[in-house]
Amino acid sequence: MTIHQTRGAALKESYEWILHHPQFQRWCNNNNNNNNNNNNNNSQVLWIKGDPGKGKTMLLCGIIDELGPTTKLEDPLAKTFLSFFFCQATVPKLSNAHAALRGLVYMLVDTQPSFLSLIQKKFKENGEPQFGDMEAWAALCVMFLNILREASSDRIYIVVDALDECVQDQDKLLQFILQGTREFPHVKWIISSRNHVEQRTRLDDSQSILSLELQENAESVSVAIGAYISDRIAELESLQNDDALLEYVQQTLQKKAEGTFLWVALVVQELQHVDSWDVEQVVDDVPTGLDDLYARMIDQINKLAGKSREYCQLVLSATALAYRPLQLLELGVVSGLPDKIAGNANNIETIVKRSGSFLTIRDKTIYFVHQSAKDYVIEKAGLSIFPSGSMAAHGRMFTKSLQVMDKVLRRDMYSLGALGTPINQSQPPPDPLAVARYSCVYWVDHLEQSGSYEELQVVGTVDAFLRSRCLYWLEALSLFRSVTDGIMAIQKLGALLQGRSGAAGLQDLVQDAYRFIRYHRGAIEDSPLQAYGSALVFSPPRSMIKQLFQQEGPNNIIAIAPQMADDWDAHTGACLQTLEGHDSYVYSVVFSHDSSRVASGSEDKTIKIWDAHTGACLQTLEGHGSYVYSVVFSHDSSRVASGSDDKTIKIWDAHTGACLQTLKGHDSWVNSVVFSHDSSRVASGSEDKAIKIWDAHTGACLQTLKGHDDWVKSMVFSHDSSRVASGSFDKTIKIWDAHTGACLQTLKGHDDWVKSVVFSHDSSRVASGSDDKTIKIWDAHTGACLQTLKGHDYWVKSVVFSHDSSRVASGSFDKTIKIWDAHTGACLQTLKGHDREVNSVVFSHDSSRVASGSFDKTIKIWDAHTGACLQTPKGHDSWVNSVVFSHDSSRVASGSEDKTIKIWDAHTGACLQTLKGHDNWVKSVVFSHDSSRVASGSDDKTIKIWDAHTGACLQTLKGHDNWVKSVVFSHDSSRVASGSFDKTIKIWDAHTGACLQTLKGHDREVNSVVFSHDSSRVASGSFDKTIKIWDAHTGACLQTLKGHDDWVKSVVFSHDSSRVASGSDDKTIKIWDAQTGACLQTLSIGSSVINLSFDATGSSLHTNIGIVSLRDSPAPTPTNSTDATASELQSLRASQLSQSPEYQGYGISSDRFWITRRSQSWLWLPPTYRPTCSAVGQSGLALVLGCRSGRVLIFGFVPDDSN
Repeated sequence: MTIHQTRGAALKESYEWILHHPQFQRWCNNNNNNNNNNNNNNSQVLWIKGDPGKGKTMLLCGIIDELGPTTKLEDPLAKTFLSFFFCQATVPKLSNAHAALRGLVYMLVDTQPSFLSLIQKKFKENGEPQFGDMEAWAALCVMFLNILREASSDRIYIVVDALDECVQDQDKLLQFILQGTREFPHVKWIISSRNHVEQRTRLDDSQSILSLELQENAESVSVAIGAYISDRIAELESLQNDDALLEYVQQTLQKKAEGTFLWVALVVQELQHVDSWDVEQVVDDVPTGLDDLYARMIDQINKLAGKSREYCQLVLSATALAYRPLQLLELGVVSGLPDKIAGNANNIETIVKRSGSFLTIRDKTIYFVHQSAKDYVIEKAGLSIFPSGSMAAHGRMFTKSLQVMDKVLRRDMYSLGALGTPINQSQPPPDPLAVARYSCVYWVDHLEQSGSYEELQVVGTVDAFLRSRCLYWLEALSLFRSVTDGIMAIQKLGALLQGRSGAAGLQDLVQDAYRFIRYHRGAIEDSPLQAYGSALVFSPPRSMIKQLFQQEGPNNIIAIAPQMADDWDAHTGACLQTLEGHDSYVYSVVFSHDSSRVASGSEDKTIKIWDAHTGACLQTLEGHGSYVYSVVFSHDSSRVASGSDDKTIKIWDAHTGACLQTLKGHDSWVNSVVFSHDSSRVASGSEDKAIKIWDAHTGACLQTLKGHDDWVKSMVFSHDSSRVASGSFDKTIKIWDAHTGACLQTLKGHDDWVKSVVFSHDSSRVASGSDDKTIKIWDAHTGACLQTLKGHDYWVKSVVFSHDSSRVASGSFDKTIKIWDAHTGACLQTLKGHDREVNSVVFSHDSSRVASGSFDKTIKIWDAHTGACLQTPKGHDSWVNSVVFSHDSSRVASGSEDKTIKIWDAHTGACLQTLKGHDNWVKSVVFSHDSSRVASGSDDKTIKIWDAHTGACLQTLKGHDNWVKSVVFSHDSSRVASGSFDKTIKIWDAHTGACLQTLKGHDREVNSVVFSHDSSRVASGSFDKTIKIWDAHTGACLQTLKGHDDWVKSVVFSHDSSRVASGSDDKTIKIWDAQTGACLQTLSIGSSVINLSFDATGSSLHTNIGIVSLRDSPAPTPTNSTDATASELQSLRASQLSQSPEYQGYGISSDRFWITRRSQSWLWLPPTYRPTCSAVGQSGLALVLGCRSGRVLIFGFVPDDSN
């Protein structure tokens, strides 16, 4: 669809006057280039202003037509580029800054394909461009700026029409244009807008802008109008062969048009349906001016006979109040037309055509002919279109939306089938959701505008809808990628119901739905049917949504043990949202000052900006050459500053993502960066032991503060910006005069490095966090220590005051956040949920939420008030490194970095024993074959043998010189074999603890050991990429199996001891002949395999990621000799038998995000439940996960074919 189609082609006689206008000539003839000085920006932008319908778009179309032949748009050899975009408020895809910039970039790349290389690096890793997602604005800005820089020796013309109709992020677009005028003098812009554009003051004040007012050029516009009228009426069939009538119409329209092209177009449109004998009367009756013309069109609707008047009113009111243009069938539903009419697109089209000339239809979608037409209907049509008022019309649209959703929404509307089917599945024709798409997104908005949310009947209707359709609604939102809209709708609904009498039950349900959708957003957005899978399975039992839709959940899970915590606060630890997206550790998080956004800095070298309510990633800022250690918003939230391992500070535009300044001067890593409270200065602390204060606008270094004896790790301005506090590895805090650079105080008292320092908001106190595991609160004037807060078990990395200074939050390497009473020092809350060390913590500015960033690569947003309800599920206190089923599958053993082994009931999940005694991390656990004993290997270099029933330690086996990575019982349980990072395997007497053999031969660490089933041999896998088979009695090396391309993590014998299977970091499993050493089979798994066992028949392999079927393969026959060597056989096997595996039962995906079923994604795992290790039960119907959080989860399944 082109602008010519929607608003008419440019008529030269109607625009040529502007080509000779002095302002246009000045703009056109000033040939700026990069070498110009002084006034080179004075005519870079031409701003054409005029009232609605005055022909601004026609003028720009004409200018484009004139410029086109001299540019690459029409002449590939030209040195000039032209790109243009026409904003249209009535078309959402054309009414936002994102769309405008995307269109301009596309046109430049389309005319100069070499520019494509400049933007390819901004594409997503999966090959899809960032043009369509919420991060796109920053990416598009960078792309556009790169193109402008690349073409710096060429002229570039950029045209943007109807800036006032850029209704979303208009300020962003204008700011980008003004930035372009400053940085790129070779770029010339033309923009148009109404006179009342919101940003007029900024445009008027810019020295680079020339203004051309249509009102001040009335005579030229009148001539242009005359030419336009002549052209349009010449097409009227009713005026053919009647020169007198033609002249009369020409003169009459000229008098009445008042320089408004749109008025002429609407009148001519009406005349197209008038007979020649009525033309004069119609022309005489038509009123002067747009508003009077619109009033006449309304009057014509009011005079329609029968139901036509009512139906036109319904259609116009719905189209005017809709939050986006409606498709025909959507309009039929929400307008309130009778069902027989609403379901027929032809009927609706007929009604639209009878609604005066207000509306037009393009591609089955209804639009207003012009923004002024919509404005008139809403603001001036009054009772004619809204006989009961606009609130009642909104109420009707809300009611109809709920009715159509109740009718259309059901489970699996796109027939996806499997729970794990991803969102990119194509929609079925015809789309079953077509009539309900609008309603699914905007029903709460219409409820809000109706004002009827206090009515008990409406409360009951909404309550019934959510109780019966909530999950189907979430599925629908996922199918058309609108989950964020759903979160915002539920949040808005909760706010509407707050404190309403008679709505307490619905309030509870809405709050539960809000927690449900935010917690499970990742699963539902990725795979719509996970609304019935992961979302139901991993919600707490008391979740109202879970209880209401329990019957929709997977019916082949017998149990999950231990049971989930009862309610949301206990289940999530007051965690409202987990934000995933960084590729490495998150070092810093901060709220914007309106608490609507969160910024995070990561080891992946990026800064991300997130929507704090929905969790959506809004921008990714790239440019640092190394880790980003610190991020902060300016106090007006317009800029972000970041400090990096690359020794620089960068200042970014928080809306466009553009890098505004790069501050250089530090000699080492920048650990901390902060804005002053008036945002005029930035302070930075570095490992060069210095603090620098910079001018935030010019980038000039104003002060360098020296005095610390070691790295500066943290710094902050006081709230009056007069002082700076800094914390250092020299164990002190210093307070400095921010203007003179003098050191005012040195605070001593910590016993280890100071990692974080912060002022209270009244600047009277300073809080500091240290590697001595404490937080100290100091009097900022006297330097006295007021409080020492103790409770963390490891280094305190981050501290922050709440904004009323009554509380302090601290983040620690013990993986927790604590909230303290800043006056008494009492610990009010401990927030648990991160799987790794917490690096950064911050309060929102209303102090209701806390955000934290962690080495687990996530940002979590917590409810700062409900954290006291936290319950910690029983489990390990640190990562689980190893899990294993007992041989009768009744118990599970787990080994953890908390130095303990736990034994669990595999059916109930109850912890039966906690075995303590190791002095370091436990890396391997195994049951004896009669399940009476457990052996464990540890980084303390020992193996321990335990009584599995009493928990008593029976033996401690010492002899290894490094960590013990693997331990295994022989099948008669009389011996134990262990593999160590000292490169040896040891065989021990399991009863006496005596070392029977030490097997040496590997060149690297040993990862895995196993006995053959007759206990005569031992196999070992090593970092040296080989498997060795040993005589278990003599210690002799019988075979060395080579073929893996990476570390070997696991080995196992088949039950008849004829084969060995090995799993490697090269993501393959190899099957070997245990006698000859020949490789019989190579299976490409796509993941490292750390647990392997054959089933009793040898037909399948049980692995930590599932059960792999082993297909029979014919023995290879060498082509040239019957006396083939083992190496020839191995080579032939490898070439013939490399295959993709077939899976049975349940397992874990290679990225550990999914529980799989027959290797297909089946149940999405929330971040807290993603395993560090896993094991599959011998039946294939049990799965145990050991998690970074310390949780051990046991799943039981039934063997059926359901989802």
